[in-house]
Amino acid sequence: MNSHKEVNIPKIEQSILKISNVVKEVTVFIHDNHLFALIYPDFQEAKNRKIIRLENEIRWYAIELYNMKVKNDQKIKGYQIVQTPLPKDAKGEVERSELEKFMKEQALLCGNVEDKPKDKVYQSIKNFLSTLTIEPITAASHLELDLHLDSLNYIELFTFIEKSFGVPINEAQFSQMMIMDVLCHYVNEKKQKITITDINWKTILSEKISFDLVYFPLFSMLYKTLFFPLYKLYFSLKVSGSENFPEQPCIIAPSHQSMLDGFILAAALPYDVLKKTFFLAFQVVFDTKIMRLIIQNSQNILIDVNKDLKISMQKSTVPLKNGQNLVIFPEGARSRDRELLEFKKFFAILSIELDIPVVPVVLDGTFESMPAGKLFPRPSRVIIKYLDPIYPKGLSYDELAAKVKEAIHEEMIRDPLHN
Repeated sequence: MNSHKEVNIPKIEQSILKISNVVKEVTVFIHDNHLFALIYPDFQEAKNRKIIRLENEIRWYAIELYNMKVKNDQKIKGYQIVQTPLPKDAKGEVERSELEKFMKEQALLCGNVEDKPKDKVYQSIKNFLSTLTIEPITAASHLELDLHLDSLNYIELFTFIEKSFGVPINEAQFSQMMIMDVLCHYVNEKKQKITITDINWKTILSEKISFDLVYFPLFSMLYKTLFFPLYKLYFSLKVSGSENFPEQPCIIAPSHQSMLDGFILAAALPYDVLKKTFFLAFQVVFDTKIMRLIIQNSQNILIDVNKDLKISMQKSTVPLKNGQNLVIFPEGARSRDRELLEFKKFFAILSIELDIPVVPVVLDGTFESMPAGKLFPRPSRVIIKYLDPIYPKGLSYDELAAKVKEAIHEEMIRDPLHN
C-alpha cells in the first residue's frame, strides 16, 4: 500500500517495546493492506504483575498507547498475540518471509494438540469451560489467549471451582496458572471435596456481601448546579429525552468517547434522576489523590477489574436492589475513533437477573473535544440523548447487550452530530 512505503517499521517496533514491558517481542508488517503486529508477550512479567487480562493489557497499554502518538498511516490496525517466540534466522533476526505462515500456525496451535484423558477434576473443569467457550480445550490451552475467556468468565470459573472442589481462588493466584493443566494441578492439590455444582449468575449475584452504599446527593446537586451552565456554554451542550427515564430503578448505559463523559453526564442528568444515581468507576482510572477525593464525596462505586472481580460485580447490584439507578459504560473503555466498541455484557447480566430496564444514552461529541491522549478539552458541540428504555424480559445477555448497542448506533446514524 503506497501510504505505508515511507513507514519506518523498525522504529515502530522499538516504540512499542519501549511503551510496554509486557511485550517481549514484536514484529510489524503489511497484512491485508494495513500495518499488523505479531506480539510475543513476556509471560513471566505478566505473572510478576499478576495480570489476568493480558490481551486487554497489550491492546490498551501497548498498541493503543502507540497509536495515540502517531499519524494515521503509522497506526497498527490489527494484531495477533502468539505463544511462541517469533521465527528468526541464524543471526537472530525475524524472518519476515515466514510471518504469514507462522501466524496461521499459531492460530491452529492449540487445536492441534492432542488432549489426553485426565482425572475427574480435569474433566469437570473442562466440561464447565465448554459452556463458556467454543474453542477446543486441551491441557496446554491458555485460558485467555486460546479459550478467549474474559473477566466475567473468570468469575464463573472461580465460583465453580470453589463450590465444586472447596478451593477458593483469587486473581493474584490465578495469574500464576493461566494454563489449563497448571490450574487443574493446583485444584487437585488443594481440593477439599468433589461435588460438581451448577453455577449461574442469579446465585452469584444473590450472595450476601458486606458493602454499604454511601449516599451523598448534596455534592452531586451542587456539582450539577455549578457546572451544567458552564458545559452548556463551553460545549454548546444539548440534552434531550429526559422523559424516557422510567419510574423504577434503571441502568443508564451511555456511549463512551472521552474522559469527559462521566463528568458531563453527571451534570446533564435531571435533578430527580441524579440524586438517586450511582456511577460505576474503574479504580485504575480514579486512583489519584484528586480523583479519590471526588469519588469519596459523590455517589460512585469503585471496581477493580484485576482484583476482586466477583466482589466488584456483586457491589454493582447494591444500588439497584436499593431502588437507585446505576450508570455503566457498556464499552468499558473510551473509543479511539468515535466508533462504538464491543458492548460488554456486564450491564446486561445485571439487568436480566435483577429485572431492571436499561436506558441507552447517546453521548456524542466529546471525542472531538478531548480524544484519548489530550489533557484539556477544547470547545466542541456535545449532545446527550436519553433513548427509550429497553426491558430485559425474554432476552439473553448477548441479545440485550446487542439491542442496547444497536439503539445507540442507529440513533447516531439517524441524527449524526458530525457528517
